[in-house]
Amino acid sequence: MNDKILHKMTLIFLAFILLVPVMQAKAQEEEVTVNVSTLKVRSGPGLTYDTIGAVTKNEKLAVIGRENDWLHIKFGNTTGWVANWYTTSETVEMTNKQVVSKVNRLNVRTEPSTSSATIGQINEGNQFIAYKSEGEWVEIDFQGQKGWVNQSYITLIEQPSAEVKPAPAPTPSKEKLFVVSVDVLNVRAKADLSSKKIGQVEKGEQFEILSTDHNWVQVQLENGKKGWLYSFYGRFTDVDESPPSTDSNGTITVLYNGTNLRSDSATNSNVVKRADAGESYVVLESINDWYKVALADQSTAYVASWVVSPSSSTKGMNENIPEKEVESDRKKGTLNGLSIVIDAGHGGNDRGTTGALGTDEKGITLLTAELLSSKLQAAGANVIMTRESDQYVDLRKRVSIGHQVSADAFISLHYDAVENSSVRGFTSYYMHGYQKELAQYVHDGLADMISLKDRGTQPGNYLVLRENKQKAVLVELGYLSNPTEERNVTTPKFREQATHGIYNGIINYFDSQLD
Repeated sequence: MNDKILHKMTLIFLAFILLVPVMQAKAQEEEVTVNVSTLKVRSGPGLTYDTIGAVTKNEKLAVIGRENDWLHIKFGNTTGWVANWYTTSETVEMTNKQVVSKVNRLNVRTEPSTSSATIGQINEGNQFIAYKSEGEWVEIDFQGQKGWVNQSYITLIEQPSAEVKPAPAPTPSKEKLFVVSVDVLNVRAKADLSSKKIGQVEKGEQFEILSTDHNWVQVQLENGKKGWLYSFYGRFTDVDESPPSTDSNGTITVLYNGTNLRSDSATNSNVVKRADAGESYVVLESINDWYKVALADQSTAYVASWVVSPSSSTKGMNENIPEKEVESDRKKGTLNGLSIVIDAGHGGNDRGTTGALGTDEKGITLLTAELLSSKLQAAGANVIMTRESDQYVDLRKRVSIGHQVSADAFISLHYDAVENSSVRGFTSYYMHGYQKELAQYVHDGLADMISLKDRGTQPGNYLVLRENKQKAVLVELGYLSNPTEERNVTTPKFREQATHGIYNGIINYFDSQLD
């Protein structure tokens, strides 16, 4: 009898020991809690996907991925997608994890919020140690300090080695450098776009950073003068960069887990290998929108250029092609080679309008702008934001940003208000004849996606349109002075629909230029 009891106790003890790693793994897995009575589970990340089931209030969901405002979850024996705005999440510590940026100029912020200050930017393919996640944000080691990046624009991967070491602090021999990314960049006397211009620098020039002020870096020029450069038009590096080697085609770095490496340069060819984010391959040849790469077993494969980050030497493989010829290769449905300025209305001490229920316009214009930015970047656009936090930016400065980058489109986002609380709907404005077509396309895209009253496309004497030499549109996305409409337009669901509509309008506009 005692032997049987001892045998059972031994089995229970062994089972407990075996379950501990599983319990620990689950403790580290991100979970969210449903905060509405019933939440639909969909087959994909959007309201247009089919409903495959539902979950109920206070139910815990295991998150395995994210896309914009949608969560990829475990759902029974399969997976599904739920809207993030109907869930709440807790801070989850991370071990042996790295993040890989999927986009260029991804903001690193001081806090997990779009209203917090930007401490720097990272480019696609850059990798950083991850500390923890909080909702849709991940804390990383950024050049010796901690910062936050949005999960929509990164891929999480395992640390390549078992030992996790924080990035070393900069040493005097390897100062942080700023590398100019545009053809010509003005040097200002102060960290302000309206400040006196004291010189110009050119693409590829590198400078030691003397100090920073929000989105500005102070540098010393060859003539000894000190001035300020706008950091949107460059990138940061820790070492002096040598010119690309002429005897190598360079490398590419995979940006997404499960990326297909194929037998030929076509999406319908056989998959020979699946690669994860962070893996790098030597490029043998560039063929249209594909890279031919060398595999470890000496065989070759092809990978699409839009799912990888090329090294500087790889980018130089096609530099002998005339610029206009490269632009003409843009395919329908993409925005490759185009620069688009997104103007989040108001900011700082300019609150914009305040809704009947207390919503500040400046807050939701920024949220809308950031979501639109992610969609345009995913289509290949070079996106420049006139503001990236809760800061005041003069209207003329906003226009000058578009002029400085020769923007192909300038999109100004606003929410409306009038004394009459019954007025409702959305409106798209233009000022000059060369802006009208873009405004109409953007408006049509919105009309297809949102259910607000359509107030049409109209001329509007706004400074960001009147003084703008670029093709521009100012969109009023509903009336905050109407309590019912305010409740609607301030939801993540509406922002998802509205930004998708604007995105479609921009795509359709530039596609029409190729006809």
